[in-house]
Amino acid sequence: MAMRPPMPMPTLSRRARVILGVVAVLVVILSVLGTLTSEYVDYLWFEETGYTSVFWTELSTRVLLFLVVGAVTGLAVVGNIMLAYRARPAFRPMSVEQQNLDRYRIAIEPRRKLLLIVLGVVLGAFAGFTAQGGWQTWLLWRNGVDFGVTDPQFRMDVSFFAFDYPFYRLVLGFLFAIVLLSLLGAAAVHYVFGGIRLQSKGDKLSPGARVHLSVLLGLFVLLKAFAYYLDRFGLVFSDRNGITTGASYTDVTALLPAKTILMFVAAICAVAFFANIFFRNFALPALALVLLIVSSLAIGGAYPAIVQQFVVRPSESVKEAPYIERNIVATQAAYGIDEVAYQPYEGETELTPTELRDDEATLPNARLLDPNVLSDTFTQLQQIRNVYGFPERLDVDRYTVDGEVQDYVVGVRELNTSALTGNQTNWINQHLVFTHGNGFVAAPANTVVTEAGGGQPNFTTRDLPTVGDIEVDQSRIYYGELLTEYSVVGAPDGGEPNEFDRPAGGGAGDEDLRNTYDGSGGVEIGSFFKRLAFAVFYRERNFLLSGQVNDNSKVLYVRDPRERVEKAAPFLQVDGDPYPAVVDGRIVWIVDGYTTLDGYPYSQQEVLGEVARDSLTGQGTAALPDQTVNYIRNSVKATVDAYDGTVTLYEFDTEDPVLQTWMNTFPDTVLPESEISDELRAHFRYPEDLFKIQRELITKYHVNDPIDFYNNTDFWEVPDDPQEDDTTLAEEQPPFYILAARPGESEPTFQLTSALNALERENLSAFVSVSSDPETYGEFQVLRLPGTTAVQGPSQVQNSFNSNELIARDLNLFNSEDSSAVFGNLLTLPVAGGLLYISPLYVEGAGDNSYPLLRKVLVNYNGQVAYEDTLAEALDSLFGPGAGEGVEGPETPPGSTPPTTSPPPGSTPTTPPADGTATLEETIADLDAARAALDEAVTGGDLGEIGAAQQTLLEAVEAFLAANTVAAGAPATSTG
Repeated sequence: MAMRPPMPMPTLSRRARVILGVVAVLVVILSVLGTLTSEYVDYLWFEETGYTSVFWTELSTRVLLFLVVGAVTGLAVVGNIMLAYRARPAFRPMSVEQQNLDRYRIAIEPRRKLLLIVLGVVLGAFAGFTAQGGWQTWLLWRNGVDFGVTDPQFRMDVSFFAFDYPFYRLVLGFLFAIVLLSLLGAAAVHYVFGGIRLQSKGDKLSPGARVHLSVLLGLFVLLKAFAYYLDRFGLVFSDRNGITTGASYTDVTALLPAKTILMFVAAICAVAFFANIFFRNFALPALALVLLIVSSLAIGGAYPAIVQQFVVRPSESVKEAPYIERNIVATQAAYGIDEVAYQPYEGETELTPTELRDDEATLPNARLLDPNVLSDTFTQLQQIRNVYGFPERLDVDRYTVDGEVQDYVVGVRELNTSALTGNQTNWINQHLVFTHGNGFVAAPANTVVTEAGGGQPNFTTRDLPTVGDIEVDQSRIYYGELLTEYSVVGAPDGGEPNEFDRPAGGGAGDEDLRNTYDGSGGVEIGSFFKRLAFAVFYRERNFLLSGQVNDNSKVLYVRDPRERVEKAAPFLQVDGDPYPAVVDGRIVWIVDGYTTLDGYPYSQQEVLGEVARDSLTGQGTAALPDQTVNYIRNSVKATVDAYDGTVTLYEFDTEDPVLQTWMNTFPDTVLPESEISDELRAHFRYPEDLFKIQRELITKYHVNDPIDFYNNTDFWEVPDDPQEDDTTLAEEQPPFYILAARPGESEPTFQLTSALNALERENLSAFVSVSSDPETYGEFQVLRLPGTTAVQGPSQVQNSFNSNELIARDLNLFNSEDSSAVFGNLLTLPVAGGLLYISPLYVEGAGDNSYPLLRKVLVNYNGQVAYEDTLAEALDSLFGPGAGEGVEGPETPPGSTPPTTSPPPGSTPTTPPADGTATLEETIADLDAARAALDEAVTGGDLGEIGAAQQTLLEAVEAFLAANTVAAGAPATSTG
């Protein structure tokens, strides 16, 4: 039979090859230039912040892994292909198969070296890129320290499972890939060059191909034996029983012995393949391979399934009890909930006015200002200029003023780059003029002011320049949550300040005050090379062309405090809610950092992003990543200076082996706990994300008896947020910071709290709190309510509010075309053996510049509902006269100057008379007039008139409600 002539290879013209070559070179140059520029700008940031050791350690580790794994992979695969080529038979039998392969051999031969180089580089680059992503696994393995705790099955230190086991798995995965790729490549070459002859008579393999492939198959099976060895330890992360994480009865009694047997069977199978080098017969390795497959199916699959079905299932709770107990102990330790104090609590008592008056720690500090509602209020009353703004979610912190601890709703007046309009958005203004915010604003959380219609926060620290009871020496905010753009700061020697600092505060003709940044933050760009680097990085030619970029200029970038901590400490997970605090006269952002693992044996595995999510996640806070973990510690407290951006990491958990490992990896990066000042420590809060994870675990892991755990006896659940608008998409209720006394204590504690419902029920089962006070920081207390009584949970309490006749009528009135009702946080307060629910009710106008004002306070106790203008009045209404005497009402303290407004033209103030004699008809007329005045003000567009008209409308609504209540004779208190 005549041999078919080989098909000609397609060719390109010389011109086409040149063009393609030039394009390829340009693509490579631009890609490399972009990567190098990005790395250089990154390095400048680390150099500015003093964390170059982090940069170099991470970069060198990534490069090392890339080069080593890439080189080993590329050389191993290419080496085996070359070995297969060299082992090709000198003579090939004449057959149709070999004649068809001739065309490929002829095409490959002239380009063989080039193809090998390209293949080696591509495979090496791909493997190296994959390997460098495991840099943390490598560093944890190299620097890991012992936990001092052993697992209950293998009696090995937890560090083996946390640091060693993941690394061994990583190495094993790459070895499998190398051997498999080598096997495939070698088999392909042997086939193409005649070493494998599938359609020929006689031997199907040449001696060289047989030896080569036998070795590679033996190595593959030997690696499988090592995989079975590691699988034994991996059983501590099993979820076979569907109840808990960890080795179950079937895993320990059936699968663990099976894995051990399979390990030896695989080793024997590997020896059989190696023996084929000498015996020249694939029968023996084939039989061994069949034995391995049958064994894996029988003892690795069928036998454990039989044990699970016929031994475990009939008495699963008893069989699994010891292994569930292991999970309970490990989970409590891994999530830091092993020292929770559980305390029985009645939850329902008959309170008297005297008992409430005697409460000097909880009720007087009851928080009426909701930081999740009042951002617009802070903005409208304290924004001052359109370039400023406040985060979507404000924060709660406490300060000691005049010897008394007071919790405040706080925020910083940041530069809001998204609010710049018109000419403010050109490059000069956006990046060189409007560079920073200015000011710290705080309002006591338990009071509002009475002037200007009332309901406004009492800003005791406010305005520009900042004045008030919290002393701020440096109020400029160059680093904050709203600062998403870079800024170029610094004036030439002898030059005039260019940055907008704040309004002058004088007459209308006064010029704004200007400032030149003199802080240590920022990267100097005096040299042409650095300006060129930033011009390339930001794709902005003005770095090179603008005359306002001078030798003293600096670039401030990566300005979000959370992002700065993540960058300086890439080994941490960072809490989603940084908060500002004034420490030694300077504003700093406090950021909580977590060390996490997914390799703590027997501990329950959870997804961070899921268990830390609540109804407020994403609304002014960042969500944690959807990363599986089963160990977490708040090991680091970080601060970011709002003026110069200094990032400081403090060790906060001195007993955390994970942090100790990272401190070995990055020496001198985390400062010892002794460096934390008392004033800074006084502002540490227990972090919300960690608390949400722990409360989720507490709902189950407060049960210590494994049989009860199996039966879900006495499980709890986190209630859905009852104030969500869309109940079909309800998320969990967020926790709340409160300043209150714990049962049995007389002094208030700043604590983070949450209600817990019975499983799939709406009634309350427990109340969990954790202290943020320095002396008792991290101490958990869980109040367990009797299982024989049904204490109302948050949803039931909210339903009692919504269904109350008087409240429902007012809500219908508030939720109109001109306004809307906004419920504030539903707080649960343990008081004198009972549980008191308090929720503020805000009313917000419908205009673009409207903002919520506190109008009513709702209280629930034992199913009884009170609905009044103030908390004191609500307590009097609910418990009798005098009950609210110890509670501060709305006030205007000396020195405060709440905003006042004048009614717009054509409107009439409608404040109800003190004696309540206004008739219902009069108040309705006033209400109509106020609505018309608001429409007129909105049409005119004057912000002052709009604010005044909104205030007038709210006063008219109050007058109508008062007249309506008198006319109807409706009580303010009912059973709902």
